[in-house]
Amino acid sequence: MKVINDLLDFNKKIVQDTDYFNFSLDSVLLVNFCDIRKNYKIIDICSGNCPIPLMLESKVNNKIYACEIQKEIYELGLESIKLNNLEDKIELLNIDAKELTKKFETDTFDLITCNPPYFKLNDKSIKNDNNIKSNARHELLINLEDIFKISRKLLKNNGKLVMVHRTERLDEIIELSKKYNLNIKRIQFIYPKENEESNMIIIEAHKNGKEGLKVLTPIIVHNSNGNYKKEIEKMFRGW
Repeated sequence: MKVINDLLDFNKKIVQDTDYFNFSLDSVLLVNFCDIRKNYKIIDICSGNCPIPLMLESKVNNKIYACEIQKEIYELGLESIKLNNLEDKIELLNIDAKELTKKFETDTFDLITCNPPYFKLNDKSIKNDNNIKSNARHELLINLEDIFKISRKLLKNNGKLVMVHRTERLDEIIELSKKYNLNIKRIQFIYPKENEESNMIIIEAHKNGKEGLKVLTPIIVHNSNGNYKKEIEKMFRGW
């Protein structure tokens, strides 16, 4: 069922469908992590119904591009853009992200943001009967290496890839970052609660960046009673 929700406290609306995945804390954490300048050219890949561009658009003067391959989710994103009168600020493309290197010139963007499917597909994978949900969760249409290939091509020299992902895949992320000359410069570990293992990370990798890594203060999402910590609630209040 289609619904219109407030996009947290960002003074925007977002169109969602309760039969599909709605935007989550992952997107909010990624946006909060981003270090952005007004003149940045940005593209968001695996954009879903466009929460990240909607939250970022007030931070830059240039149009933000976004890409979502699934037609049903793309159409929700389009509705959100129109609902917020942001057609001049956000352009959402309904194409395979791997085709972006044909649409845009090499060295076009200062920042690529990405909240991709987290899980590899193998014999033990439990796929959802809903194909749209499966494509959002599993690497059926795009994988981790694809993201690094695209970023290597489209980013300007020293441009940044900011991505949220599962902590368990950090070893692959490091390996691919070195393979594609996207050196990780900042990383932040996300923990569900105190005394629990990290389940998510956010990384910032620079194309042809110099060596040197900063590990930021970790984020703990919930108090022991399950409520969001004050730091998380502050992120929800937007800019």
